[in-house]
Amino acid sequence: MIFSNKPVQYLLVTLLAFSSSINFASTPVDSVSVKHENVAVAEGKSHAESVGHEIEKEFNASELINSHIGDSHDFHIADWDGHPISMSLPIILWTNNGLEIFSSAKFHHDNSGEHVVDINGQKLVRYKEIIFYADKFETMTADQKNTGAFAFDARPLDFSITKNVFSMLMSAIVLFFLFFAVARSYKKNPNAPKGLAGFLEPLVTYVRDEIAIPNIGPKKYAKYMPYLLTIFFFIWINNLIGLIPFFPFSSNLTGNIYFTFVMAFITFVVTTLSGNKTYWGHIFNTPGVPVWLAPIMIPVEIIGMLTKPFALMIRLFANITAGHIIILSLVSLIFIFKSIAIGPVAGAFVLFMSVLEMLVAALQAYVFTLLSALFIGQAVEEHDHH
Repeated sequence: MIFSNKPVQYLLVTLLAFSSSINFASTPVDSVSVKHENVAVAEGKSHAESVGHEIEKEFNASELINSHIGDSHDFHIADWDGHPISMSLPIILWTNNGLEIFSSAKFHHDNSGEHVVDINGQKLVRYKEIIFYADKFETMTADQKNTGAFAFDARPLDFSITKNVFSMLMSAIVLFFLFFAVARSYKKNPNAPKGLAGFLEPLVTYVRDEIAIPNIGPKKYAKYMPYLLTIFFFIWINNLIGLIPFFPFSSNLTGNIYFTFVMAFITFVVTTLSGNKTYWGHIFNTPGVPVWLAPIMIPVEIIGMLTKPFALMIRLFANITAGHIIILSLVSLIFIFKSIAIGPVAGAFVLFMSVLEMLVAALQAYVFTLLSALFIGQAVEEHDHH
């Protein structure tokens, strides 16, 4: 079975994510608010004839791209009359006073560290999606704030349901019910799958016949099929979620280095625990190597074990993130040049890149699954040295 036989756990966590309500902000975003200034209409006219002129903040492409590919504590849905409409997600912190749970709406969309939130006597601020203790944040330098992810003494432990976590839970639940429906369909029609089962069967068969069996072997592949199917569909559906630019999608989960690290680490653990005596013998006693060279080859082989999951992590992260950056950069050209003429050109390139990213979404899921199967196959392979 691909997923856990305890679906109630998924449902409980998802209810927690959905428990936060949609928040219509009463104040504009501090860092990107539009400022109004009174300016003279023309030289020689009286001050009384001055009109309110809207001066917009200069467009910052880097800020736009970073905000879209990064994680956040809420979903930005739209803007209405200068005010953002968003879905606030639950913030879960382990502070000096213990566990604290509250809505991200309390920060009023402030991400600059200016708005202070009082939670049971503790003052908190949010800066670039990192929550700090207000008193310690005030004493930090600009460099310390920008590298705040490592300022563990100045911030509580954050276990919040962020946008990426929300998308991960949503995709897990979707996949669970997806394959639950397929299992029921096979139970009713074991010899003639229809509908959803008929669509997914070729994909499952492809993973089995083209990935698992060739790399792990016909005798041992079945043991690892649940894992390979899980990572294939889980990565694929999250890649597609990142391409949909509206709520409840638009997250960049597979472009998050922490997510790809965990996925690669799981493959590393499965590979390591599956290693047979031949596999470990090649690492600590490499065949055909002179005795005097063996002490040098051992650390080389161990480094090789670690570089495999590292390559998995970087490959998925870099490809997905690069695709998002390219699409957002093309969209930014319209605002940078402030020209209608550039719109159709940029739009055509965005459409092309979006279609290409749909292919990359499936390709990267395939590559991650293929390399995982290859590494597992190397660990369980039996060698004949006669």
